[in-house]
Amino acid sequence: MSIWDKIKGQLVDVIEWLDSTRDTIVFRFERQGNEIKYGAQLIVRESQTAVFINEGQLADVYPPGTYTLTTQNMPILTTLKSWKFGFNSPFKAEVYFVNTRVFNDMKWGTKNPIMLRDPEFGPIRIRAFGGYTFKVADAGKFLRELAGTNAEFYTEDIGEHLRNEVVTRFTDIIGESKIPVLDMAANYNEFSAYVKEKIAPGLLEEYGIQVQKVLIENISLPPEVEKVLDQRSSMGILGNMSQFTQYQMANALGNAANNPSGGLGEGMGLGMGVGMVQNMMNQMNQMNQVNQQNTPPPPPQMVQYFVSVNGQQTGPFGMPQLQQMVQTGQLTQQTYVWKQGMAGWAFANQVPDLASLFGAVPPPPPPPMA
Repeated sequence: MSIWDKIKGQLVDVIEWLDSTRDTIVFRFERQGNEIKYGAQLIVRESQTAVFINEGQLADVYPPGTYTLTTQNMPILTTLKSWKFGFNSPFKAEVYFVNTRVFNDMKWGTKNPIMLRDPEFGPIRIRAFGGYTFKVADAGKFLRELAGTNAEFYTEDIGEHLRNEVVTRFTDIIGESKIPVLDMAANYNEFSAYVKEKIAPGLLEEYGIQVQKVLIENISLPPEVEKVLDQRSSMGILGNMSQFTQYQMANALGNAANNPSGGLGEGMGLGMGVGMVQNMMNQMNQMNQVNQQNTPPPPPQMVQYFVSVNGQQTGPFGMPQLQQMVQTGQLTQQTYVWKQGMAGWAFANQVPDLASLFGAVPPPPPPPMA
């Protein structure tokens, strides 16, 4: 090898990164002691940002484009190197490529159940999982705060931290919403948007990461609770349990009559079976009548409203609580309210159920006498 070939091998003419992976966030240009030649070509592709590091200090940052490295387009590095009058010799600097595309299919989930006080079931535990997407918005801040001097930095290196951030925010929002567990499936979109709104500004400010989406795929109950709910749903489908029991017993006795034992004839067995069914049905009908007479009717269902306070959903509140809120001024005629069955939020004075509450509020006192 000639001397020129050896010198040429030490000079980098083209600096670029072709990403063949789907999970690399940061890649350090591998130079292995090679020097960068004055006038070398820097190629930064779309969804990339190139960052120059001089002796551990952040220098110039390059968005997508092709650059000829001179003192004119390396102002920070020129200052750090004290190239006041330009230069022609090679120089050494670390070059990091930061992937700024959107990273999809990131997963999050609750490692431990979340404890809630549900208005229907009481204290209960739930689990939740979903996905999120993010991208690097500030390459310099991301390198300083997270990637550091790692030659390569992958999504798995930050996945656990982002997962904890999402779960923490989600837990706070679930606890504050006070929405019944059985109604949460109708609020997945609202939960997702609210979690993103809560988590995005902090991650952008601290680490230069921009969260694009937070998705909730499922909110589940413990297996034993789901089993009880399934049984409850089955009872609702069956309807009148007394009639269902009678039907089952009639089938069982009819089968017994069709298979007599002890020498009884087929006709005698069938007659005995029918007689037994009639006696048992009469007894059960009498018991049902007694139970219906002794059982009081169910209490009327209390109407509850959600109230918008400073743009935040609060409640639900029953009529006694709403009456107190009217008296204290927390609920006015121009306050937005909503209950199940309403198409959307409406002013309190437009809801017939609440009209009587405002009628009990006295008008403002007259001005003082002169």
